[in-house]
Amino acid sequence: MREELYITDKNAILNYSAAFYQNAEELLNGEGFRLFMENYLKNLAIRDIKVFSWLTKGRSMEDMIPELILVTKQLLVLDVDEIYSTLLFSPNRLKALYIVEDAYNYWRRKERFAIVNSTSSNSLAFNSFIDADTRYNWIILQIYRTCEEKLQGRKNRIYRQLQAGTNACAVLQTYRWKTFPGYGVLKSIPFITTVMLRTPILLHTVSNKREGFFEEVDYNPIRNCSVNQKDWLCYPIKVGRMLCYVYFHRDFISSAISLSNLFEIATEEECLKNQPDLIVLFGNRDHKDACVFNYDSENDVWVGSVSYSSKIEYFGYLKKMILTLHNVRAMQHGSLPLHGSMIDIFFKNNQRKTMIMIGDSGAGKSETIEAIKTLNQDIIGDLKISRMDVVFDDMGSMYIEQDGHVYASGTEIGAFVRLDDLAKGTAYRDMERTIFFNPESSVNARLVSSISSYEMVSSHHPIDMVLYANNYDDKVGVHRFATYKEAKKVFIEGKRMAMGTTQENGLSSTFFANPFGPMQQPKICERIMDDVFAQLYRDDVYVGEIYTNLGSGHKDKLAESSRQLLEILHNL
Repeated sequence: MREELYITDKNAILNYSAAFYQNAEELLNGEGFRLFMENYLKNLAIRDIKVFSWLTKGRSMEDMIPELILVTKQLLVLDVDEIYSTLLFSPNRLKALYIVEDAYNYWRRKERFAIVNSTSSNSLAFNSFIDADTRYNWIILQIYRTCEEKLQGRKNRIYRQLQAGTNACAVLQTYRWKTFPGYGVLKSIPFITTVMLRTPILLHTVSNKREGFFEEVDYNPIRNCSVNQKDWLCYPIKVGRMLCYVYFHRDFISSAISLSNLFEIATEEECLKNQPDLIVLFGNRDHKDACVFNYDSENDVWVGSVSYSSKIEYFGYLKKMILTLHNVRAMQHGSLPLHGSMIDIFFKNNQRKTMIMIGDSGAGKSETIEAIKTLNQDIIGDLKISRMDVVFDDMGSMYIEQDGHVYASGTEIGAFVRLDDLAKGTAYRDMERTIFFNPESSVNARLVSSISSYEMVSSHHPIDMVLYANNYDDKVGVHRFATYKEAKKVFIEGKRMAMGTTQENGLSSTFFANPFGPMQQPKICERIMDDVFAQLYRDDVYVGEIYTNLGSGHKDKLAESSRQLLEILHNL
């Protein structure tokens, strides 16, 4: 991206390396502000033709833009009476005030990001990018407030320090990683090295649920991908112990930046010393409607591609493609990928117990964790929890280590959860660190928030209990499977009552409750599952199911099931 401002109906991306302004006058003279005014006028003509007609008075847009910029500059230094001769302000000052407010709100409704190229000779110093972004925010507020107060004829009495500049800023650098043969199209795309978030961030997407499944194909998507390098960036992340390069079209920068709360960013050293295990193309203009992945055996890398479409604004498309690639590679190396959550519970009597819950989206994994947290407020004695660490919230792996026992580790340092799944007030408790998606929506409103350290997520954790999250049976409590044969039937069927997080409705079934890898490679998954669960039974690990009752909506029953779960876990 070379231009100083890239603007769409939804996003605005500022390039501080192309141009950075020290004051309001410089900003108003810049090409970026002219481009903003052009987009605003086009939008105004669509939304309110009467106001647009009053503003332009029959003049062309090309003539209006310089005049609007001139008047804005005049308002910064002159009183309104001194510029009354300008047709724009005669005869109605209130209409002019409306234009100022409307243009400001048009800007703030966009999801706004900034980038800084740390290797550019014209760029800001790397260690000052936060200060620079803060200054830009101040300049925007200065322009807006000065124009507003002069047109309304008085100073404001209440000032709200809104984020008028950007929602986030990212530092870019071009890494000279040893690109695989045939992957030259990716070679010059800059990497994100550092991210600054101005949280809470509220994002609004066209779609708020994921549709369809990810398909394994027999061709490498990179071989015929459509990538214009100036439109693309790369976010390097660590997915568990795997290195993943997420290449994304800039129109989906909000999804990519949201990865900051979900995955640990990979360092320059890690990227230069190691080849990526996984590569994602997100927003591929391949003129398809596809979410596909393929194993490139020549280069030993899994490649995923999600076609450019407005629906893929939903964060689940990016997150689940990354995890699908992780899972197929995990199975390739003998690990069993789990669609579930894992928590370490430290009881007051110094006992530590580790539990895994497996289940598809909406089965009740996050709700059970929240129920345990709420329940703990009223518990006394040995069942009281002194600490509870979430090792992973959505995806992890079980595997047999060299000592012959089963361990588990996770993939994400954060959680992407439905607001409805959280106990009342939870979303507000950590909102200053959180990214929200469609928070006002009545269906599948979500947030992504960091919850664990990378060291905790990627470590080997022993296992005391493995449960299937059953949200469809109207029962209460926890049931232990006496044999692996009994357990396997439930885990393999992967049944759940769909809760509106995907296109599915009613009672559905997914192989091993995991449509992100195991469903595409069931034979490989089943073979690993047989080995891992056989060892769990040899180690006398508690294997069973918890009745979450989400399908029936009885949250009081979930509270009772959670209480029984704590008692059983404590007594193991």
